[in-house]
Amino acid sequence: MHHGHGHGHGTPPGEAGAAGRRALGFTLALTGGFAVVEVVVGLRSGSLALLADAGHMVGDTGALLLALGMAALSGRPPDATQTYGYRRAEVLGALTNGAVLLVIAGSVAWEAVGRLSAPPSVAGAGLLGTAIGGLVINGVAFLLLRRGASTNLNIRAALWHVIGDALGSVAAIVAGVAVIGWDFTLADPIASLVIATLIVIGAVRLLRETLHVLMEGVPADLDVDAVRETILATEGVASVHDLHVWCLSPNFPMVSAHVVLAEGHHGVEVSRQVGARIEAAHGISHVTVQPEVSAPGLVQIRTDPR
Repeated sequence: MHHGHGHGHGTPPGEAGAAGRRALGFTLALTGGFAVVEVVVGLRSGSLALLADAGHMVGDTGALLLALGMAALSGRPPDATQTYGYRRAEVLGALTNGAVLLVIAGSVAWEAVGRLSAPPSVAGAGLLGTAIGGLVINGVAFLLLRRGASTNLNIRAALWHVIGDALGSVAAIVAGVAVIGWDFTLADPIASLVIATLIVIGAVRLLRETLHVLMEGVPADLDVDAVRETILATEGVASVHDLHVWCLSPNFPMVSAHVVLAEGHHGVEVSRQVGARIEAAHGISHVTVQPEVSAPGLVQIRTDPR
């Protein structure tokens, strides 16, 4: 038996990782500072919507701290105790942040429902002005994070916090206008319920994605059957079985497979070719191939037993 590998095992985040950490750091400073402002104005104005948005931003601050720590941890190289390195740290950070989002949404919804029957007096001007400022802050944070979110689940989790905040600020602006224009104080708890709903939607999407990674599911942009066909089309491969496609983190997909060698072919060369073909066709550089010699007298079947 012999283990063959493709051309690479993935590389640390490098400059992209450093840029992501800088973006997280700037966003942390923005949201943390503005959360304090929202708490103060929310308490003075009596606005639950503003306090709900502030609570979400406080949660964001903790989430961003966690994301920043996990980003630094995930960039550490492999060692004797973590031979794959620490890339899964970004997934664990995203999972924790998703759970925090659900807790925040539940607390906001609980308080909002209580206020629907007896809405308190709300200072609309303070609510409106602060909500507009929050929208600007979240817009800047969104621009800082959106590039890294496409490849990093940890940053994507932080971005969902920011998006939830931005939408919450929009809801708070609508509530502020309603209070100032029509003295409609019910707009404040209604806006809070909208904020809670938006937070839940983002949290569920995030948790579903992180759990899929932790369960070692097939990445959404990869087709197992297509990978199998690529392997079977390699010269010297008679059949393939025990094919697994999963990812260590969203930007680190991996493949492992057992291939039965056609007569007259060498395992090392076939393994190398399989790895090269998978990398060329599917962009996966971490490929582990276990070549096997067919037992004499057995018919080779070109399918993957399930």
